[in-house]
This record gives sequence, structure tokens and C-alpha cells, in this order.
Amino acid sequence: MINATPVDIDYDAFRSEVDEFARERCPPALRERVRSNAKLGREDYAAWQRILNARGWAAPGWPKAFGGTGWDMRQRYLFESVMAARDCPPQYHHGLGHIGPVMLHFGTPEQQRRFLPGILDGSDWWCQGYSEPGAGSDLASLKTRAVRDGDHYVVSGQKIWTSHAHEADWMYTLVRTSQEGRKQEGITLLLIPLALPGIRVLPIRTIDGWHHLNEVFLDEVRVPADNRLGEEGQGWRCAKFLLDRERLAPAIVVRLERLLQRVAAQVAAVDAGQPAPDAAQAERLLLAEAEVRAARELLLSAIDDELRGVLRAAKSSALKLHCSELAQRIIGIAFDALGPRRAARFMPIDLEGRPRVAEDEESNMIHNYLFYRSRTIAGGTSEVQKNVIARELFGA
Repeated sequence: MINATPVDIDYDAFRSEVDEFARERCPPALRERVRSNAKLGREDYAAWQRILNARGWAAPGWPKAFGGTGWDMRQRYLFESVMAARDCPPQYHHGLGHIGPVMLHFGTPEQQRRFLPGILDGSDWWCQGYSEPGAGSDLASLKTRAVRDGDHYVVSGQKIWTSHAHEADWMYTLVRTSQEGRKQEGITLLLIPLALPGIRVLPIRTIDGWHHLNEVFLDEVRVPADNRLGEEGQGWRCAKFLLDRERLAPAIVVRLERLLQRVAAQVAAVDAGQPAPDAAQAERLLLAEAEVRAARELLLSAIDDELRGVLRAAKSSALKLHCSELAQRIIGIAFDALGPRRAARFMPIDLEGRPRVAEDEESNMIHNYLFYRSRTIAGGTSEVQKNVIARELFGA
């Protein structure tokens, strides 16, 4: 691996090193699942994570002292770009991109020793227990209660839209420990094993036919106080720390670039059977390409700002907003190219309401079209991103 100070890094050599690794080490069957837009599950992500961990590349965004690569943002961008181009899977974000960095910043040394190795090698799987009925965009209104009882917190409440809870071992969970003061001041972050008594995970069926969302019910669940991350009442600080970093992820843009390439190939295949190419589709692809290039420039600008320590939240939110809406437009081109007859034949559920998931590329594309409807909601709605941008530009 290349080890150098930022001014000495040979980025071309670094890219070549990553490309060689991706070509030689990513299993062909896994690469084909990515290429065909199949839904990846824990087994897929964990298999690739083990390979990256063995190479010392388990955590591109973490410092070396905690098992990361110590790469700067340019290296991370090149890494993600090569992995997307080679159809290698993205890394599962809840551990590496979300709760891991929060542990690095707020966790005790004992918590870091306890939890970080399982994230790095893919043996521990995490999900996010933030949203609740009535507390989504207004997250500070959450009502899940945690009462201190000796060496434990007793937790009761409900979480919703909990991605991959059915596959997870742990849930990093915002709970209310106080009603005093501003509502943000009474929130605490707990790390809750999902195998504890009193926890039920129920699926939420969505229009795409894929199982990724869940409700999590907590009924008098006893959670060791040692599983509190940060100080009691400081969970809001942890949550904001996570969200600010979630929105500047190099993988967002490079995966969009690869998606556009796949969609363009699919449109070309459809046009090949037509007397004349669809000019309207060609124009939409050209406009999407321009928007992807704009997203890349915005990302590179944000990376430079991050390296200089001047990155503003508005730029990260603008990137998230643009990429979420652009992803929907790109996948919409593929959906339209398939045509109403083929699209109408696709049913994500059978007549009994059971998921019916096909593993061919066309069906996967329609699954993704339906799944991408959530892109402007998940990770902070477009309205929330616009508010962040407006507050920073105009004050509040």
C-alpha cells in the first residue's frame, strides 16, 4: 500500500494499485450481481468487506490508528471511482460511514476496542434507530423512552423505517432520557443489541418488493449503561456529527456515474430493435450526463474544502439534494426505455401479497426505479436539505 504524506502521494500510482486489486480480488459472481443491479444483502456486503479487511482497506475514511487507511479525500474518491467502474460492491455504510466515525469521536477507548473490530471485518452488522412515527424530519420530537435503573437503561418505544434491522446485530438508537430544557437536550445515544429480550422487528413492505425497511418495537428492554455513546443528554451532538459526514460521501457520485453508463447501455439495446433511435431519450441521457459531471465537480470542490478545513454544511446538503434527485431522473430513463408493456408485466408482489423478486437485469432495473422513489427522503428529505442550505446562506 502507498504510504505517504498528502504532498507526496502519487495519485496515478494509487489508482493503478486499486484497479489491479479490484480486477483480481472481487469475486466474478459478486461483480455480476452488482452489474445487474441486484439487491445486495448482508452476505454480499460481508464477503467483500472480509476481502478488503484482509488487504488493509476495510475503512477508507478512518485514521490508521483505528484500523483505517488514513487516506485523504482524493484517495477515497479514486478508490470509490475504481470500485464502481469495476462493478465491485459499495461498502455497507451503517458501520463504516455512520456509527464507526461517531465512535471514533465520542466513544471511550473501551468502546472502541469492543466495537470497531467487528465493523472492520464485517462480523457485526448495524442499523440506525432514529426515525419514529411522528419523528422523522423533526427528529428531536422522538419519544422512545430510556429510564436509568442502576447499571442499565430500560428502553420502551418504537422505531420505524429502520433499514436492514432484520439483518443487523446492533442498532445505534436515539432515546429520550429527559423532558427538561430544549427537546434536543434530553436525547441520548444507546447501542442496543437486537437479540435482547423485549425487541420485535417487523418488516415494512414497500412498492419495490424488496425487504429493507422495518419497524422495531422495544418493550422494557434492559440495555447496559456501558452501551451509552457519549454523555447522557448529548445524543443530539452525536446525531448531527453523523449526518454532517453522511452527506459528503464520494461513493454517491461515482455510483451515479456507473448507473448512468448502465442505463445508457440499456437504452442503446432497446433502440437497436427500433427503426430509429429515440431522440427524446438521447436528449435525456445527454442532460443527465451533464448533471453527473456537475455533481462530480461539486464533489471535488467539497473534497478540496474538506482538505483545507473549510467545508460548509450547505455544500454537503447541496450535493445530497442534487444526487438524490438526479438518481431518480436517471433510473426514470431506464424505466421509460423498457416501455409500458414490459414494465406492466413486472409485479413486485404476487396475488397473495408476497414479494416476487426476479434476478434478471430488466426486473432489477424496475425494482430500482421503485426503490429510488425513497432517495429524496432517506438520509434527510430534500426539504430538509433546502432548509440547511437556506439557513447557511441567508441566516435563521
